[in-house]
Amino acid sequence: MKRALVAGLVLLGVAGLGVVLGLLLVAPSGAPPAPSSPPPATRASTSTAPDAVDTAAVNVLARAIVDAITAHDSAAFGKLTCRPQSAEALAGLQRTWDAAGPVTVKLTAPVELRGESATAKVHVEAAGGTKDTPFPLHKENGRWCVPG
Repeated sequence: MKRALVAGLVLLGVAGLGVVLGLLLVAPSGAPPAPSSPPPATRASTSTAPDAVDTAAVNVLARAIVDAITAHDSAAFGKLTCRPQSAEALAGLQRTWDAAGPVTVKLTAPVELRGESATAKVHVEAAGGTKDTPFPLHKENGRWCVPG
């Protein structure tokens, strides 16, 4: 009988402890739960999150693209490319822009930056219609530029 009483008390204690632990784990306590992994700031980063310098550089480049198109300045646009453009290519671009007449140009969204690549979405409106162009941007030799 004594043995049965001790066993019953032990089982009751274990059951009581289980109920208390269950309530502690389930009930909100007002304090945030303990993280199961280190917070993002202390975890080693394997993603290629853009840094402030690259973010600023791609935004400046995107703005320069918009300004060159708005001003019909093919020489200015040529300075934004990763590789020098031929005089013939720039003259052809200039003829196209001159023929378009006045244009309204704007970025349609923030520049999307992914490592050493980015995309600037440019919207152009002219008398002949509208055009949305995703300009690819690339970081080459530490400089952001338009490939091609």
